[in-house]
Amino acid sequence: MDFIPFEEAEPLLDWIELADFIADCHRLPPAQLSDQFLTRGENTLLSRAAWIDGMGSLVKTALVVPSNKARGLSTTNGAVTLFDDSSGELVALIDFRLVTKWKTAADSLLAALRLAPPDCANILILGAGSAARSLIEAYGAAFPKASFFIWNRTLSRAQEVTKTYRHRFNIFPVSDLETYVCQSDIIACATLSIEPLLKGQWLRPGCHIDLIGAFRADMREADDDAIRASRIFVDCFQTTVDEIGEIKIPIAQSVIERSDVLADFYDLPKGAFARVRDDEITLFKNGGGAHLDLMTAHYILSKWCQSKTI
Repeated sequence: MDFIPFEEAEPLLDWIELADFIADCHRLPPAQLSDQFLTRGENTLLSRAAWIDGMGSLVKTALVVPSNKARGLSTTNGAVTLFDDSSGELVALIDFRLVTKWKTAADSLLAALRLAPPDCANILILGAGSAARSLIEAYGAAFPKASFFIWNRTLSRAQEVTKTYRHRFNIFPVSDLETYVCQSDIIACATLSIEPLLKGQWLRPGCHIDLIGAFRADMREADDDAIRASRIFVDCFQTTVDEIGEIKIPIAQSVIERSDVLADFYDLPKGAFARVRDDEITLFKNGGGAHLDLMTAHYILSKWCQSKTI
């Protein structure tokens, strides 16, 4: 059994390679999935399990405490356990932060590689937390010439993020959200907002929307106009359409029909998960199910084992 720590394993990983690995994994049989949510006030305890024939099984538990931000602590903590497919033996304990960071951003990156404008020049990220930072790294690997704009309710936090990455990317903190939505090819929302922040009336033709932050049934980051204006894709029908407010609420309120959600990653081999016109607005809901954690954990384990044989 391997214990794989964050600091030692992260230098072994590559964003494009992981996105391609996740795409290839969707040729395997569909995952069995189970999610359990427990809430206490604004806090959420989430346990996710996945089993994929030929790959194995995984259990990931996360506790989200938004008030930790004010204490200078991580808002999300947890653990990842990976099990052998045939024997059920514990194969690896992997740092929760490592799996979560690379799964979340690679999930969005895979979608952007299929849905975003290929000549993407401007990327706007809403939020300045850990997810925003990993998105900068992932999108920067795929679109190295793009400029980044970072918006956050607290401008000083956006300034901190840009300070961290200004030696690697063309990156700026911004305060006028509408102005930079209108200018951006990719708009990525990585907040914990309950009420929509992104308005459809701001969107320009041809942009790609990446919605990451909402993970509960009462959470949304984009308004009804943005949903109506877009061709909609998700990473997994099972973990998004009936589970997350971003898609569930507009369907329940007849803003869209269930059939308006066009494809998930299991449709990648058929070519259905794709942009078809230059001027269309594409919208991707990153639900981040446990099957994606399982795929990411296997990728991390394979890179870890390769490093030990060199």
